[in-house]
Order: sequence, then C-alpha cells, then structure tokens
Amino acid sequence: MSNRKKSRYRPTKLDGALVLGLGILSLIWWYRSSIGIAYQWNWDEAITTVFTSKKGIDTPFFITGIYATLRLSIWAALFATFLGFVLGVGRYCAIRSIRMFCGTYIQILRNIPPLVFIFIFYFFISSQVLPFLRLDELISRSEESGLGWVLFGPSRLWENLISGVLCISFISAAYIAEVVRAGLTSIPRGQWEAGESLGIPLADKYRFIIFPQALARIAPPLTGQYISLVKDSSIVSLISVQELTFVGSEIANSSGLLFEVWLLVAFVYFCLCFLLSISLRQVERRVTRHFHRGV
Repeated sequence: MSNRKKSRYRPTKLDGALVLGLGILSLIWWYRSSIGIAYQWNWDEAITTVFTSKKGIDTPFFITGIYATLRLSIWAALFATFLGFVLGVGRYCAIRSIRMFCGTYIQILRNIPPLVFIFIFYFFISSQVLPFLRLDELISRSEESGLGWVLFGPSRLWENLISGVLCISFISAAYIAEVVRAGLTSIPRGQWEAGESLGIPLADKYRFIIFPQALARIAPPLTGQYISLVKDSSIVSLISVQELTFVGSEIANSSGLLFEVWLLVAFVYFCLCFLLSISLRQVERRVTRHFHRGV
C-alpha cells in the first residue's frame, strides 16, 4: 500500500464567493417565481412551430438549419485542418520567405474580428473571386441530386455555402496553424537530428517521426478548436447562410416565440458540441495510447 497521505480539499475564498453567488441567484429565482413571472411560456406551440414543414417542403425549416450547420462545420473543419497543417509546417520551415508568409497570414487572421473578416471576405473578396474563377456559372449550371443535397444542400444556396465554408476555414486555420507549430516546437531537437543523420527524406521524417509525436501533443487543443469552429459557424448567418442561427432567427421573428425558439437553438448547439467533445475525447485517448505504446 502507498504511504502517501491523501490530499484533503480545502475550500478557498473563491469557492465561498461562488457558493454565495449561487445562493443569491437561487433566492432571486425563488422570489420571482413566488410572485409570478410576466412572460408566458408556450413550449407546445414552439415545438409545433419548429417541427412543422412549410407548404411544398417535406423537411421542417428548423431541421434544414441543423443539416446546414453540420455541412458547414464538416466542410470547414476539413479545409481548416488541411490549411492549418500546411501553415503550421510553413511556420516551422527553414525557408524564410515561406515562414514570413505563413506568419503574416496567421497574425492578420488572429487579430481581425471574425465578424469584420466575414464582411470583408463576402462583400469584397468572394464577390470578385467566384466570378473570376467562373464558379458562379458552374454553380448555376449544376443539377441538384440526392447525394449533392446531402453533401452541399440546395443548389441555389451553394454560393453562400462556399463563402461560409471559406470564411470559417480561413479563420480557424490560423488558430490550428499555431497549434501545429507549437506541437512541432515541442518535439526534442534530437528527434529531428536523428532523422537527418539516418538520411530519411523530409516527407518521411514528418510522416514517421515528427507527426506521430506531435499529434499526441496537439490533440487536446485541436478538440477545443473544432468545438469553437462549430459555435463560430453561427456568424455566417449574417451573410444569409441558412444554418441553425439564421433559421432560428427567422422562426423566432415570425412566430414571436423568442425565448422558446432561442433556447431550442442553444440546446441543439449544446448537443452538437457535447457529442463532438465526447467523440474527439475518445480519439484523443486512442492517439495518446497508441503513442505511449509505440514509445
């Protein structure tokens, strides 16, 4: 048996302040409940409104918003991960010009408010880039199929979806790049020198030596970044991407059930982020277990 003494928890002043604050809030809630709350909750009508389909549309508007949020988050996460890893490796590159370019991109995106960047990108960049690449003509000629609707949604909204995915991806990639750079920096110098002394090509050195070790270190912060990406996807509702926040705003304004609808929207976001957190935690444990087993 271990001779260690069991550490005893000692409450601090902050704990006391939190307990006192919760007690005061509970008393206020009890007092307001006893004299009656002015707002009349109407959950039956709210749920009926949310899950009722419009004329000519099989899927309820609220459910289409959830689908759009999932599409937006998945595509943005994939593109942001790819771009973030490229920028992170570029930040650790020996070529100065590449290192400066990646560093400039990261500093600009991290120091501009996301809302301002989305407006700049959508109204000034996206409106010029898509016509220049003739993507708007390609989108207008595309025919919507079953698989296309699942992956990209209605074809008439593909242009907004592309703009939203690029906006969220560019913003999240800057933070993922810093996570990757920190993970590469944490690798001992001896590991890099060992690969060089064995004459291993650069790509194989990253693949078999550096990335397996770095991935175990960057998995926890990447989990938080992906959860933030899902929540940040709500910002693109301002450029008419019909995701969950946009749909919730439309339903709340048309029905007048502001509190009920927005609480339902918040609950859906909580469920999505909570399930994502549990899933990524399992992935993180497997990556860490595999790394320690290899060591």
